[in-house]
Amino acid sequence: MRVVSLVPSLTEAVAVSAPGLLVGATDWCSHPADLDVVRVGGTKNPDVEAIVRLRPDLVVANEEENREPDLAALRDAGLTVMVTAIRDLPEALAELERVLVGGCGLAARPGWLDAAEEAWSGAAADGPRRTAIVPVWRRPWMVLGRDTFAGDLLARLGVDHLYAAHPERYPRVPLDALRAAGADLVVLPDEPYRFTADDGPEAFPGLPAALVSGRHLTWYGPSLAEAPRVLRAALH
Repeated sequence: MRVVSLVPSLTEAVAVSAPGLLVGATDWCSHPADLDVVRVGGTKNPDVEAIVRLRPDLVVANEEENREPDLAALRDAGLTVMVTAIRDLPEALAELERVLVGGCGLAARPGWLDAAEEAWSGAAADGPRRTAIVPVWRRPWMVLGRDTFAGDLLARLGVDHLYAAHPERYPRVPLDALRAAGADLVVLPDEPYRFTADDGPEAFPGLPAALVSGRHLTWYGPSLAEAPRVLRAALH
């Protein structure tokens, strides 16, 4: 079987679970570090012709990260496209199994997926619950809103983000409103926007800032097995 992945976290999941199946991935697919496959452009602007030339048996994608017109073009070219929909941890675990076992033909769930499920089953809030704002972009400021995978992971670790009931999934909120929202904490991941100690915390004077790994907060793949430990350490 030949697989092309248009999602960085799914790329890692396939590459770790079934070495040799993956023949193409996006320019943003950075894990595993030694990944050696044909690059097919970005998640939002894949090179459809390059993907077709690879003759994949399966293209794996995600409803949020990839655009429907690109996926439709791949289907029109005769390719099989499997689109994942992930809004919380249970969906992530189920969709990963669907991709790897149902799509890629693995005989059984990979061990890391069992380890991830076990790690999160034991995850719990450490101390009193806190409220946070979670920016994902700057200029303009955008934050986690409703029904997000990252928001679900944070909630499982005792951090409730203040815009969880917002009608939009990634609302734009003026900085003054964010500062006045009454959060206990600002959580700053290093992707999709790369917040750092010098770029982000200064916008929220007087508010504790937690710099967290975006891969552990937003990726659904092998990183899920260590995500509770890594995120808990960053949040406290």
